[in-house]
Amino acid sequence: MKKALAFDIGGTKIYSAIIDEEGNISSDIDKFSTPKTLDGIKNLLKEQIDKYENQVDAIAIATAGAVNNSNSAVIGSTGNLVQGYSKLDFQSLSNKRVFLENDANAAAWAEYKIGSSKGSSVSVMLTLGTGVGGGIIINDKLLKGKSGAAGEMHFKMYADKRRQCTCGSWDCFEIYASGTALKIDAEEMLNDKNVTTYDVINGVKQGNKKMTDVLNKWQNDIIIGIEGLVNIFDPDCIVLSGSMAQFVDNKKVEREVNSDIVTTPTKILTATAGNYAGMIGVTLLALSQEI
Repeated sequence: MKKALAFDIGGTKIYSAIIDEEGNISSDIDKFSTPKTLDGIKNLLKEQIDKYENQVDAIAIATAGAVNNSNSAVIGSTGNLVQGYSKLDFQSLSNKRVFLENDANAAAWAEYKIGSSKGSSVSVMLTLGTGVGGGIIINDKLLKGKSGAAGEMHFKMYADKRRQCTCGSWDCFEIYASGTALKIDAEEMLNDKNVTTYDVINGVKQGNKKMTDVLNKWQNDIIIGIEGLVNIFDPDCIVLSGSMAQFVDNKKVEREVNSDIVTTPTKILTATAGNYAGMIGVTLLALSQEI
């Protein structure tokens, strides 16, 4: 059975493990704080690869940032990774093939192959965390776009420049559907710059009406964005993952989305591939290619 040494590279943490072609993790999971320099990241990856390279058939890397269509390079980095990250020559780190994919795309593929959207030929996965990631499966294929950057959740929600997104543009879906967005909602609705997302969630659990109104406002913006995605892609399901997904009322979202779309009904599902879906998905993608 083929195996890959898989990585998940984010702005704060890097995970690594050996995973087989069925998505099974067959080693301990190594966890590191993401180095603050490009050389630091390169050296960390090289040390791990040197340690495990002889045990695997490929190196599979799920990474923040857009990845080109040949799965060989990062073409657009994110603000939480070091300057120059997109110039890193990943293939030079190993004698085996090094396969890259965007982390959200990789997680979406894991859900499609072994998770909650298994058997769905058309699906959209949203990762709701500090920001919002996205991965789209169309007719059993990962949607990459002309350059590899498809699936970025930065479409416009409003047109009057209410909020500037981390991407630099205004009023993107991400700045209304993320954990960051929930905090902004709370600040605006409660007139309190010190309020946190934890305060909102705890208040909702205690039956606080003001906090419940904040959460409902945030969820309503998620519904608006999902309705647009459903109308465009007509998916079997929308899969919600990430740390903020647990606070979404799937049944309510599904009911409201399906009452307002022009396509056939869809399902709202919670991701089940687990915390390491990025590593699993990129391994499944890498090992399905000829090596």
